[in-house]
Amino acid sequence: MKHNEVAQRIATAVHPENVVAAAHCATRLRLVLKDVKNIDQQALDDDPDLKGTFNADGQYQIIVGPGDVNKVYDEFVKLTGVKSATTDDLKKIAAQNGKPNPIMALIKVLSDIFVPLIPALVAGGLLMALNNVLTAAGIFGTKSLVAMYPQITGLAQMVNLMAAAPFAFLPILIGITATRRFGGSEILGAAAGMMLVMPDLVNGYKVAEVMASGKMPTWDLFGLHVAQAGYQGQVLPVIGVAFILATLEKFFHKHLKGAVDFTFTPMLAILITGFVTFTIVGPVLRVVSNGLTDGLTWMVTTFGFIGYAIFGSFYSAIVITGLHQSFPAIETQLLANISKTGGDFIFPIATCANVAQGAATFAMYFLGKGNEKLRALSSSAGASAMLGITEPALFGVNLKYKFPFFIALGASGVASLVMGIFHVLSSSLGPAGVIGFIAIPPTKWIGFFLAIAVSFALAFSITLVYGRQHMAVINGQTASTTDATSTPVDDANQESVKSQAGYLIDAPVAGELIDITTVKDPVFSTGMMGTGIAIEPSGNQIIAPADGEITVAYGTKHAYGMKTDEGVEVLIHVGIDTVNLAGKGFESQVSQGQHVKKGDLLGTFDTKVIQAAGYPVTTMVIITNTNEFDRVVANQQFGRQVATDQVILTAIPKEAEAKS
Repeated sequence: MKHNEVAQRIATAVHPENVVAAAHCATRLRLVLKDVKNIDQQALDDDPDLKGTFNADGQYQIIVGPGDVNKVYDEFVKLTGVKSATTDDLKKIAAQNGKPNPIMALIKVLSDIFVPLIPALVAGGLLMALNNVLTAAGIFGTKSLVAMYPQITGLAQMVNLMAAAPFAFLPILIGITATRRFGGSEILGAAAGMMLVMPDLVNGYKVAEVMASGKMPTWDLFGLHVAQAGYQGQVLPVIGVAFILATLEKFFHKHLKGAVDFTFTPMLAILITGFVTFTIVGPVLRVVSNGLTDGLTWMVTTFGFIGYAIFGSFYSAIVITGLHQSFPAIETQLLANISKTGGDFIFPIATCANVAQGAATFAMYFLGKGNEKLRALSSSAGASAMLGITEPALFGVNLKYKFPFFIALGASGVASLVMGIFHVLSSSLGPAGVIGFIAIPPTKWIGFFLAIAVSFALAFSITLVYGRQHMAVINGQTASTTDATSTPVDDANQESVKSQAGYLIDAPVAGELIDITTVKDPVFSTGMMGTGIAIEPSGNQIIAPADGEITVAYGTKHAYGMKTDEGVEVLIHVGIDTVNLAGKGFESQVSQGQHVKKGDLLGTFDTKVIQAAGYPVTTMVIITNTNEFDRVVANQQFGRQVATDQVILTAIPKEAEAKS
């Protein structure tokens, strides 16, 4: 790559006068632009030295690749004279440069609060579904399993108890994540959540009933009568409490010193927060929260299947904006008041949308004959979407070709209409995909399966028919990608690995192997950087996966690039967006140009520091020169724990494949 020429082409495409500031991370050139529309997008898409572009959080990101991005960046700054910044500075500049968007800011806050809670909520939701299987009549006969086999009654009761726990004590969970999000102590957040669900209070689910009867017990605080109301199943009041608590805690930490701070800050923060919560914030936000839930329920009740259809037609578009991150707050509220709402209508609509996007992606597999890269990506991304994770399908395939995305939107709208006609509501959270029926009451299974069948059939068939009429265009757009093929790293490739010689790459960190297409960063999940795999670390050491030379060792210490002695270029990237930590939580033991042996220590990272800052530690292992090999395949199954001396990837040379 001629870095000066690449920088010149980028500058010409984005226009120097349009650039506010620039920075770079391990793989991307990050720009803040005055107007994203005022660029030559086609020139960037057609540039053979660039791997892709996307726009997120006010930053226009151009994927250059490890080892090259820093040199292109230096040349770009020289050519344009643009303001150089760190990635952290760039985030601030992007926020100042863009128009204030309070809605997106709120969505980001809700996302930060609820994403860490998803495992607990999904576990509770699936246990609710299991309880439905055990106790609902009509699944295995006219009687429920419990009625037919009374000996499993205890099991059903235990499952129900475990299922209810995350929702009954939801304020405690939200207290932890919300207080952390606002910069306070998680333990104090948990304590604040506990005080909202104390048994001495009227249970939150019965507050409306007790208040209507006029028998609500109160505290007499200097003549002020404060209701002794609990907040089980509430969301917004707890978030408000966490914000107040964190603000008070930071205030007292700033103004109290030493032992006084240590002793009195927690007490004062909890005392004042509790008083303000029960007197003002709690009651007000309870009304707002209930009003939001009642409003959505009214919409579905009033417009019925038409409301379903409208929502379903836009759901995937909402996913692109990130607004869907706020839905768990609404769904939790709907499920917490299921006796009143009847259940969650967002879940079945999301299922229709996800299945439609997956079906359109599968159609692209058949349209991509001769384009192995498209077929490899669409097969894995389509399967992921069918199970409820659509980002790889959306960003890697459907949005790239546009027509599959819009066809899927239409199919989702029709399927959601069918879902609405049968009035399908979920009784718990779960995977919004083909296996989502476990969260649906058995009496609604027919409507659920019919709707997703309609969704799949319409999206797949229309995409296939339309695409065949435009096959030349598709092949023309992707011709440059067919020179070398890459195979998605999934279990189907195991036998071919055993039978072919190749260059072996060990796991650089110990942990659980996961499908990289599920990683929530399109640069990695869509294969822009090359074929690879992801690891959820169980250790904190980064180990050389092979003998070779360190080609990238950034000062931020979160990513390493190396070229093995056999010529395999490997990128090891710890976490997502961890470049923003500017090295905090990382230590490096190597420098650029240094030759290392397999098993040598490259660096370490502090998982607690990284996660406390709000970043995942998921580590990506990418072979960035995938196109120089015939295939790149996995040697281990997803979900398996691996040590740093175990092979996880094999790069098979073209010569080896030809001989075999």
